[in-house]
Order: sequence, then structure tokens, then C-alpha cells
Amino acid sequence: MISVLSNSWALLLGMLLLMLGNGLHGTLIGVRGEIEQFTTFEMSIVMSAYFVGFLGASRLVPDLIRRVGHVRVFAALGSFISAVLIIFPLFAHPIVWTLGRLIIGFCFCGVYIVAESWLNNGASNDNRGKALSLYMIVQMAGIVAGQGLLLVADPGGYVLFMVISILVSISFAPILLSISPTPAFQRTNPMTLSQLYVSSPLGCVGMFLLGGVFSSQFGMAAVFGAAADLRLGQISAFVAAFYVGAMVLQYPIGWFSDRMDRRVLISIVSAMGALAALVGIFGWFSFPVLLGAAFLIGGMSNPLYSLLIAHTNDFLDYEDMVAASSGLLFINGLGAISGPLIVGWVMDRFGPSGFFLVIGTLMGGLTIYALYRMTQRASVAVEDTGVYAAVAPSASPVALKIAQDYAVDIAGEEEEG
Repeated sequence: MISVLSNSWALLLGMLLLMLGNGLHGTLIGVRGEIEQFTTFEMSIVMSAYFVGFLGASRLVPDLIRRVGHVRVFAALGSFISAVLIIFPLFAHPIVWTLGRLIIGFCFCGVYIVAESWLNNGASNDNRGKALSLYMIVQMAGIVAGQGLLLVADPGGYVLFMVISILVSISFAPILLSISPTPAFQRTNPMTLSQLYVSSPLGCVGMFLLGGVFSSQFGMAAVFGAAADLRLGQISAFVAAFYVGAMVLQYPIGWFSDRMDRRVLISIVSAMGALAALVGIFGWFSFPVLLGAAFLIGGMSNPLYSLLIAHTNDFLDYEDMVAASSGLLFINGLGAISGPLIVGWVMDRFGPSGFFLVIGTLMGGLTIYALYRMTQRASVAVEDTGVYAAVAPSASPVALKIAQDYAVDIAGEEEEG
């Protein structure tokens, strides 16, 4: 871990600052939308646009980097993020915000792709897993810490948007001043979605459902807080609780993942997430209950992302694992786009509890489908399963590829041994 820090500290520092800004941005938009009297469904469209941009960038940015290079793309996308952030308070209109969120989602995904390429280039086969874990911890810590910045100024003014813009701008300095250009991307022929589904139906269905769960947390938690008349500090703590849960429970669940039938673990973890959402449905008016529900939902849903990747890899030859990554990301992205839209529609009809109702339904659906798949195919023996590599649901294609490369390395070593 020390060697990873010594080689990548500038990149990790820059990403910490960037995630401070992105974490604050998502929450601030949700709170400011309530101040501007946007409807819940209008806000769901605004929030969904981020994931449309994110998914689009995952397809387009790699080709852009091949043409003009990492540094130019990184600097250009960062400039766009800073500029768009200033537009939000200047033009408080749902259409303008939707376009702004789409651009920011595209740019953040592109920035992640470049940063994670540098991370991968600086990692070796011996420390790739540690580098990815440390990177994910920094991401989560930045988002959690960003929630505290919501309290430093009035969300109805300009100051917080300026703070985010400054954080994003500063974040590029340590990265650009210390990183050398990485090698060009190597093209990987992806598996078709039909091939991927045949290999792992649970991986595909689970990724789609989980995309809706994660985007609901990331996009609509602050909207829920504003609709539930939470105070500013309570909204900040509520949003942070999802990511604190993810950091605390990611590695214990990963430990179990390498020691038991993964389908059993997927069904248990998703059922616990559904139960936590059920508690939120009936207890959302109690703030301590809200915090507990958010902690458990985040703690269950975020590790599920890595768990589903590991489960899918169990049914793939290790030379196909990297090829499967783009398909998994695409399926997850489709679910992420739909999540805020469904939550917004349900909240408009059933009130704030609709936020937990959607998350609980998605997690419950994943539980039922995991149990069903256990009746359709024999399990993989624990000693024959691949490695669990922690990956954040907000990961770009590069981070997912790093995880798959790590799994390939381990699988190859075990085969040789």
C-alpha cells in the first residue's frame, strides 16, 4: 500500500478534490431544485441526464483520447465542468439544468477514464488490486467529505457553486503536473449482450437493477431530503450515510464473497438492502431511522456491484473477462438512467416514501431473481471461484477493466500454480 501511495499520491490527491466537488454538486443540485420550486419529476429528469452523459462518455471518450491524447482531453473536460457549474445558478431552468447535468456527466466520466488510465499505467501486477482499492476509498471519502461543504454557505446563492468550480479546477493541478502521458488505449472486442446474458443471467439482470438503485441514491437522495423537509445538515448527513455504509461494509462482504456461494451472498445482501428500504418507507419521518436505512442500503448496494462482477467472472474463461466489462457497464448504465426517472414519478404520486419504495422494489427483485437462478444452474465450487475486486458503481470503463485485469492475473497465476 505504501508503494501505491508513493507512486500515485498526486493522482489520488487530485481525485479526492474532484470527488469533493462532485459529491457536493449532486447534493447541492437536489437542494437548490427545491428552492427553485422544480417539481420532483423535473428534478428526476435533471438527475437522470448525468447518467445519460456518463454512459455516452464511456463509449466516446476512449476514441477521443486516441486522437488527441490524455492530457488535452483531461484539461478540456475539466474546463467544461468548471464552466457549466457556474451556469446552474445563473439560469435556474429545468431544461438548462438537464443539459448542464448531461455535459457534467459526460465530462466526469471522461475525467475518470483518463485518471484511471494513469492509475493503471502506474500499477504493477503485484499491486493492481491494492491500487484499485485505495482509489475507490479516496472516491468514497471525497463524496462523504463533500457533504459537509453543503453547510458552509447558503445553497440559494452562488458561493457553493463557485466552491465546487474551484475544487474541480484545483484538482487537475497535482495530476497534470506530475503525470506523464500513458500509452494509447488497446482496443478490446466486447462480448455481445446476448453472449454475456447466456454466460451470466444473474450478472446481467443484477447489473441493470443495481444501476437503478445506485443512481437513485446518487441522484435523488438530496431531492428526497428536500421533499421530506429535512434541515440542511440532515440532508448532508443523510446523503453521506450511503457512502459511509459503502466504505464500512465493502470489504467484509468481499471477504465472504471469496468463501461462500456468491449467489447465496447476493440474495442475502440484496434482501438486507430491501429490508432497510422497507424500514425507510415506514420510518422516514424519524431522522435516526433515515440514517440507519441509508447506511445499510449504501452498505449493501455498493458491494453488490463488485459481487456481481465477480459472480459473472466465475462463468467466464479468464481471457473473456476484460471483453465482458463493457457489456456489464452498458447494462448498469441503462439501469442508472432509468432509476431517477422512476423515483421521481413514484415520489410525485406517493410522496417522499416513494424514494425508498423504488429502491426496495429493485433490491427485492434482485433477491428473488438470485434465488430463482439458484434453481436453474449448479453453483461453482468455492475453490474454483475467481477473486473479488472492490469497484465503485461510479467506475468508468477503465476502472472496471483494471478490476478485470486483476481477476485475469489472479486466475492465470492459479492456473499456472
